[in-house]
Amino acid sequence: MPSETYPHPEEARSAVSKDARAGLQCGVVDRGQFIPRLDGATRTTCPYCGVGCGLVAAADGTIAGDPDHPANRGLLCSKGAALADTLSPAGRLLRPQIGDRAAGWDEALDLIAGNFARTIAEHGRDSVALYVSGQFLTEDYYVANKLMKGFIGTANIDTNSRLCMASSVAGQVRAFGEDVVPGCYEDIEEADLVVLVGSNAAWCHPVLYQRLAAAKEARGTRIVVIDPRRTATCDIADLHLGVRPGSDVAVFAALLLHLAQIGACDRDWIGGRTSGFAAAIEAARASAPSLADAARIADVPPRDLATFFNWFAATERTVTLYSQGVNQSSAGTDKVNAIINCHLATGRIGRPGMGPLSLTGQPNAMGGREVGGLANQLAAHMSFADESDIDRVRRFWQAPRMATRPGLKAVDLFDAVRDGRVKALWILGTNPAASMPRAGRVREALAACPFVAVSDCWPTDTTRFAHVTLPAAGWAEKDGTVTNSERCISRQRAFRAPPGDARPDWWMLTEVARRMGWAAAFPYRRPADIFREHAALSAFENRGTSHRIFDIGALSELSDDDYDRLPPVYWPLPSGEARPWSGEKRLFGDGEKFPTGDGRARFVPTPFRPPAEPADQQWPLLLNTGRVRDQWHTMTRTGRLPRLMAHQREPLLDMHPEDAARLGLVDGGLARVETRFGETVLPTRLSAAQRPGEIFAPMHWTDRFASAGPINRLVGAATDPISGQPELKATPARVTPIAPLWRGLVLRHSEELPEGPYYWARVPLDEGHAFDLAGWAPLPSGRGTEKWVAELLDAPPTPELVIYADPGRGAFRYASLVGGRLDACLFLARDAASLPSRDAVSALLGVPIEPERRTELLAGHSAALDAANDTGRTICACFGVGLLTLHRTIASRNLASVAEIGAALRAGTNCGSCIPELRALLHDHRIESTTAA
Repeated sequence: MPSETYPHPEEARSAVSKDARAGLQCGVVDRGQFIPRLDGATRTTCPYCGVGCGLVAAADGTIAGDPDHPANRGLLCSKGAALADTLSPAGRLLRPQIGDRAAGWDEALDLIAGNFARTIAEHGRDSVALYVSGQFLTEDYYVANKLMKGFIGTANIDTNSRLCMASSVAGQVRAFGEDVVPGCYEDIEEADLVVLVGSNAAWCHPVLYQRLAAAKEARGTRIVVIDPRRTATCDIADLHLGVRPGSDVAVFAALLLHLAQIGACDRDWIGGRTSGFAAAIEAARASAPSLADAARIADVPPRDLATFFNWFAATERTVTLYSQGVNQSSAGTDKVNAIINCHLATGRIGRPGMGPLSLTGQPNAMGGREVGGLANQLAAHMSFADESDIDRVRRFWQAPRMATRPGLKAVDLFDAVRDGRVKALWILGTNPAASMPRAGRVREALAACPFVAVSDCWPTDTTRFAHVTLPAAGWAEKDGTVTNSERCISRQRAFRAPPGDARPDWWMLTEVARRMGWAAAFPYRRPADIFREHAALSAFENRGTSHRIFDIGALSELSDDDYDRLPPVYWPLPSGEARPWSGEKRLFGDGEKFPTGDGRARFVPTPFRPPAEPADQQWPLLLNTGRVRDQWHTMTRTGRLPRLMAHQREPLLDMHPEDAARLGLVDGGLARVETRFGETVLPTRLSAAQRPGEIFAPMHWTDRFASAGPINRLVGAATDPISGQPELKATPARVTPIAPLWRGLVLRHSEELPEGPYYWARVPLDEGHAFDLAGWAPLPSGRGTEKWVAELLDAPPTPELVIYADPGRGAFRYASLVGGRLDACLFLARDAASLPSRDAVSALLGVPIEPERRTELLAGHSAALDAANDTGRTICACFGVGLLTLHRTIASRNLASVAEIGAALRAGTNCGSCIPELRALLHDHRIESTTAA
């Protein structure tokens, strides 16, 4: 924006409209030029995972994949395809709040600045902290980091990226000397072998999964999946190693030994480009002396492990993709280095189709790392371990109170809030009351903290604890840059004005810095100002022994117009670069030195150690947590969309049938899950995809969406000693069955149910909300029934109430009508099978119900409740194709392939995330047809 200060929202609306009318070409043109808009369509980026997909936002609000963006080439996943539906301002935070009252920006910002200044004066600079987000833009991250580490003088700023990528960062620093990803996405398509470790890419990075699936189809790429669970990603795998949780180091240590023993190591490359090989071999020998030992530790058949080892040894073009199953571990950093060691030993790095590639969890986790967003980092890949780096950043910022040591990492940070060491906390763009391990303890910390400020787009579990709440601009309204998993910097361009008084995070941070007395050091008027400074710092004294790979100095003098037109570019981009719009996609090839003291990569000894807390007699199961296909983090965005809630409508506890039989649990029953840190009740789903002795629950559902949430209140907080990343994949637990006495279905307009001895899960509807219920206490009787029913229906004072009761069958149904329209309804039965279809009933909420149809409706005889109208659980979220529709269509038309399903129903023809399930359905129908014949 050309104005001297960040404009009022009305001015921003005018500016966005003016840009949208500029009539610029939306396309890449010659000589590296890039023009971002045409007829109101704006090129921007997706706010979900670290794939970093490019988007085109049209003037009519529709969202499509950008066909020219190198990350996705026009592809989108189910979440990205539904982004247009998230643009409604309904429920957004629109005004600053102090307590429960609305406030102006000046009052709210003065209160934050005043509390921080007073707390520092009374208790020291380490008594304040920021906790920020991988959904920040790089410019947001830069200002936050500069404020805390350079001017307040503490490194007590950490990010929720600590929960997803910190181990990868630490492993890369140990191996390469810097947090550097050496490869790119094109390597996935050029590899002959792709190994996925702890990565369900089909659901968590669907666009990359589709690129991999296409490569397999085109060139026969072999695929190995190493994961305790048999996930959707295994649909295209040639080999699945269902390893015991935490055994990755033993597997890759044994692989390293195997490579050395059969002469598959590149001795010339090792001798000329690396150090520490002998020590790594000795540690590997101590961890898993033989393939048989590794197979025993990992609990996989030796024959399968031998197949993997032989494929890896024989295939030069090998890429290893790893994600949260590796990182979220008390040994996560060693897992990363055990993987990298195998690539270093074979010289498979820096060339097409080979190398280790970390799949980042959040859209800008890497951008945050570039500016030092983690508590143990300095900006521009500099380090607290090097006094010259501290001095260099101090001089560049002209910082009066430069932090000189790492700050508190996420788990320790909230412990410090709880015990009173941190007394003022500002949380921006994240929901730690649900996402942190030991979430109940984190909530206790927030409740006890003398001052908590929270910036977000919507009310969350965390805003409930805020003394000051600030309305943040959302992804569609933010302007800046992000960096994806392959080091590609992309422009996030706003294509709509923020609603109400919402503002960008960098602006809030800048305003607080000015109020604390540092206006001259925070002169930013627009994101381009911040980006230029960030780029300049990356190049500052970046030479000689202090050389760092991260250098985007070529971008430090971009004009505002150049910044607006910036195409996707890969770093490094040093000053004087002959091709300033390209960057290097691959690093460390052709003899390029590593950013270590001797220019060599480092092998790192990785002794095997199991998870921090093993299962035992009291806690015989291991609880694993993770993502599901259509949800994102704590559901503040995706949980608002009916189409994204239709694939999995509630949090389910996955358990192997053998464990279920031993414990007396049935599919669809209720289970009490307990750990040392908490307990909850979840519905069960029996699945042979689970290993016996292990259970899985999704991380997304909070207590805004289900009585079971958040699952992280059950998860322990053991951390990796190097990275500080918590172990979220292996918490000892026990499970006991709960016999539900009744099941229920409620449809109503309010989203908050009264508390009671029952499980509930909420799904948003186009009109109102639907709740599944399961109770383990008898239903109220007598007059208590009327009160309980009225509370569940959330009925107005004088509704028209229609009741149907069949005590013999245990069926009770209630409908509240207002003005002849169905305002709410409640169905109760002894079992779920006796309840009507939720989808069929949901379609009637808010619809006029004729008097003669009301009893018929509640009795379950209405044509509207006919089973033929029930499409079943959604399988294809892009086109709303349900399970029952698929079953009926496959059977009636004798469909035999995914392509035929796509032609008939469109399922599987957009993002492709549902293709593994479509293949499974076809497989089941073939078996049924063969059996019937």
